[in-house]
Amino acid sequence: MSDIKEFQGEYRWLSNFWPVEVVFDFITYPSIEHAYQAAKTRNIVAREAFRNCTAGEAKRMGRTLNIREDWEAVKLVVMEGLLRQKFLTPHFREKLLATGDCQIIEGNKWGDTFWGVCRGKGENHLGKLIMGIREELRMTTNPHADGEG
Repeated sequence: MSDIKEFQGEYRWLSNFWPVEVVFDFITYPSIEHAYQAAKTRNIVAREAFRNCTAGEAKRMGRTLNIREDWEAVKLVVMEGLLRQKFLTPHFREKLLATGDCQIIEGNKWGDTFWGVCRGKGENHLGKLIMGIREELRMTTNPHADGEG
């Protein structure tokens, strides 16, 4: 399988905008994007507003929040927890495992070089988290996949 270079077309399901119920701090959200943006604030009332909008609206609303003081320190952990929820559901787990060993790159045109790669530059943290979860799933699905045992 060739590398996944963006979350479009047949790989759109990798996007955080893709519908999948996830829970953050006891509140259920309709996608990872909704929950991630809500997690930027500690204000419970503000978080509730993220439950009834589109993923795009959630992203825009997230830019207007009073961001919690520890956000930079916890945002990767928050994202990883949300991704784990998504990929522990049987449907998404199977789809992710079916990607084999290919590189997963969140290529984008909007300049996100933290979570993805834009114009060849970026840290691709989203892709790295997803690939790490895929490897863990592979090991728990087939504990002898490393050739030992």
